Amino acid sequence: MNKKIILLTGGPSSGKTTLINHLEAEGHICYPEISREVILKAREEGVDYLFLENPMLFSERLLEGRIKQFEKATTEEKTVFIDRGIPDVLAYMDFIGDTYPEAFIAACETYKYDNVFLLPPWEEIYTSDAERYESFEEATKIHTYLVETYTKFGYDLHEVPKTSVAERFQFIINHLNS
Repeated sequence: MNKKIILLTGGPSSGKTTLINHLEAEGHICYPEISREVILKAREEGVDYLFLENPMLFSERLLEGRIKQFEKATTEEKTVFIDRGIPDVLAYMDFIGDTYPEAFIAACETYKYDNVFLLPPWEEIYTSDAERYESFEEATKIHTYLVETYTKFGYDLHEVPKTSVAERFQFIINHLNS
């Protein structure tokens, strides 16, 4: 497998983090989802629900963090797997019906992932917590926005089957090695 920047995306609670953790346990370089970090930092600043209270500021922080992740990934010597990407920011903004500056679109056009694996909504594994407050129905709608956004930016999405973590891992590795 040549050095690549591989993205895992999907709606809330579709198994991305579990899969990233498995990839990392198998020796791959992985970068975690940064939205929880942004949420926790905002809480430290006294803002309980930054995405709900100031979606533009939340999105700007996510975009900045995801660009930094991408740029760091380009310096790695091996393939990097990233949990969520730059176009996710636009998909979520579209989901809530908010607008965003041209710089958001330009970032999606500038920073291109080599492969994108999409994890579909999966009600059987869906859970919510203090940082994930979307319902399963909302997660399903977000999935639709993710598909539309990534497709708009020219990505060929590879849908990861709803199987065990080991089988999902093998699906990705097989695809990358083919």
